[in-house]
Amino acid sequence: MAAVSARLRLLLLGVLLVPSLAAAQPRAFGGAPPVYARYLVDAAAMPAVELYDYIVVGGGTAGCPLAATLAGSGGGRVLLLERGGAPSEFPALATAGGFVRTLAMADPAPESDAPAQGFTSEDGVPNVRARVLGGGTAINAGFYSRAHPEWFRGHDAENTEVTNWDMRLVNASYEWVERHMTFQPTVRGFQAAVRAALLEANVTPWNGFTVDHVAGTKVSATTFDASGRRHSAADLLAFARPSRLRVATRATVTRIITNPIDPAARHGRSPQPTIAAIGVVYQDRLLDQHQALLRPGGEVILSAGALGSPQLLLLSGIGPASDLSYLGIPVSADLPDVGKHMFDNPRNGISIIPSVPIDHSLIQVVGIPSANGAASYLEAASYIVPLAPALRSAGPFIGSSSPLYVTVATIMEKVPGPLSEGSLWLSSTNPLESPPLRFNYLSRPEDLARCVLGVRRVAQVLEGRALDGFRSPVGSDNRRAAVRRDFRIVGMALPVEWRTDDRALANYCQQTVATLWHYHGGCVAGKVVDRDFRVIGTRALRVVDASTFSETPGTNPQATVLMMGRYVGLKMIERHSGRPVIPS
Repeated sequence: MAAVSARLRLLLLGVLLVPSLAAAQPRAFGGAPPVYARYLVDAAAMPAVELYDYIVVGGGTAGCPLAATLAGSGGGRVLLLERGGAPSEFPALATAGGFVRTLAMADPAPESDAPAQGFTSEDGVPNVRARVLGGGTAINAGFYSRAHPEWFRGHDAENTEVTNWDMRLVNASYEWVERHMTFQPTVRGFQAAVRAALLEANVTPWNGFTVDHVAGTKVSATTFDASGRRHSAADLLAFARPSRLRVATRATVTRIITNPIDPAARHGRSPQPTIAAIGVVYQDRLLDQHQALLRPGGEVILSAGALGSPQLLLLSGIGPASDLSYLGIPVSADLPDVGKHMFDNPRNGISIIPSVPIDHSLIQVVGIPSANGAASYLEAASYIVPLAPALRSAGPFIGSSSPLYVTVATIMEKVPGPLSEGSLWLSSTNPLESPPLRFNYLSRPEDLARCVLGVRRVAQVLEGRALDGFRSPVGSDNRRAAVRRDFRIVGMALPVEWRTDDRALANYCQQTVATLWHYHGGCVAGKVVDRDFRVIGTRALRVVDASTFSETPGTNPQATVLMMGRYVGLKMIERHSGRPVIPS
């Protein structure tokens, strides 16, 4: 496999932190305002104090379906607090064409209004978190696939079941999301070639189109419709009753308000709650403070994501007592595992510059070598990178405003699990800042071994005849010599002996590790929340998002986090009504 020139490689390496599509111009939103607009209010226009039955912190992948469900039939009055703006304010989010542009412009500044907030873990790996209504579904690549069945039977180190999923309601919740948000993509060009190459590499059988997690090669759903328009979790807010839901944007929650529970009044689950949530304090874009308080029997639900939910618990005095005391935060509940058990699935890939123009495509095809999540998943994307600013003086025909585009294709592997874990902690009491954290990528030998096998499979896929058309001529300029064709590799080349040298491949994995933005943990079920996602040792406080996961659910978490929001909302209504819900 041939490498591209050093100059072009340096130009492209930054772009390759984003393993998906970049089109020349994103299409802006048009037509009527989105349905969710009827619920929106800028936090600066909110009253100083107001009462609600449910307060949902974080209008993201889980928070939107959760709020919509709780504000529907059998629910109550709901306040959804989102620290960012609405997706309709950012035209680049409207279609797949703005995906790379959005992530490339991610701004780490706490005061920024950008819909994507950049951060870099202590491992040195750049990453992104959403800062917009709809959360990750408003900025991601749109791939939708359900969890592997074993994921729902999670157990802790003592083999105790840590979750209590009602599979009837799980499947009904998946189906509700799928009816309103997902579509079957048209597979062509590069994605079709990758599909054939996966089958050549024995990632079999061919399963066609399915949202289920099954071993082999398949096409899964997307949240982009046939016209290319993105459908995000924010669109699910349309299913709330308008009189019951209010969505405050640019509302940053600074802390959860809690009260101690009189020992004489403590009862119920073990360990018995010692504090009860009674509301939250949030600030608007003008830094004015507001309070949202609970009515009797109400609940605060954190859906602020794998960084935001543990961060907010810590800021509210719920976490390791010694760490909180060191920062001068009064301890409300000593919960040692808040911020611990942070995971991010390592992603390693091989990127090429194809010899022929190819379509740009988001992830549509996935290779699943093992149905139980024991082997790395294989995905691919092709995208167009504009290079005019860097190369405008490279030749006489490239003016200062003349665009030059290079097509890049990437085939990547994602380590499942993972087993390697890190932690998150506070260095500041400013809730606008991303907390520092470390994931300790590939620190467990099992993860490194899976990466080695995964990268080897990627190389095998690239050897498939189905991808021969993307190879470029290389070698001698002698016209009489046979023309050899190979891939033009961007970035670090694979070891020459990749077929047999595990040690060299392990080094490759460690040197090229990146993220696929599937980080999770920090409020893990069985350690921070119970089987019903209630924060241990507290009353009227839950966490409902990927921070409760200790393992990634299948190839991509989006489907399961969306399902989780709908599912927990239905279970809460069941509990309050005392009778089973009949999902619609």
